[in-house]
Amino acid sequence: MTDLRVVGTVADLPTTTFGHRSSMWWGTIGFIVIEGSTLFICAIAYVYLQKNFLSWPPERVLRPALTAATVQVALMLLSNVPMVMVDKAARRLDLRVVRTGMVVVSLLALVMCVVRALEFQALNVRWDSNAYGSAAWAVVTTHTSLLLLEAVETVVFTVLLFSPNLEQRDLSAASDNAIYWYFMTLAWIPLAALVFLLPYLI
Repeated sequence: MTDLRVVGTVADLPTTTFGHRSSMWWGTIGFIVIEGSTLFICAIAYVYLQKNFLSWPPERVLRPALTAATVQVALMLLSNVPMVMVDKAARRLDLRVVRTGMVVVSLLALVMCVVRALEFQALNVRWDSNAYGSAAWAVVTTHTSLLLLEAVETVVFTVLLFSPNLEQRDLSAASDNAIYWYFMTLAWIPLAALVFLLPYLI
């Protein structure tokens, strides 16, 4: 029988990885590219349709109200503060801070969903009223799908953080969740300006 010779070992490889060394990180980046492209297409369609009208919104259609959109923008920007805290704590493997930060972010996500419902009302137009309504609703609805999915993921992951079976490597998921959170919240800023503010400027 031929003697076996060890040519390598994986015993010393880390069990917890962050950033590009994690397969979950690459999956998150893939989602961001796909969903970012969808948001971009919706925004371009909105601008394209606007160029075909003399007034935007069309005559006898109210401009969108700005209160809910302003509150939402402020919430999304401020929510990145605890999420950055979660991201950094996860890389330090500080479970206590990660748990606290994720609870805060989960509550903010739920509040954002409520404010999003108010934003739909603030559009002051039905989705099937005209091209303006369809374009505005398409932008907000597409981003809402991201918000709802991220809210569910964040709440579920927060609950799992309190599981007695939690492993150290699970903390890398908090960092990956933070990357998507940054994308979801920051992407809304130009979209909100497009849908809610642009009608006041043209």
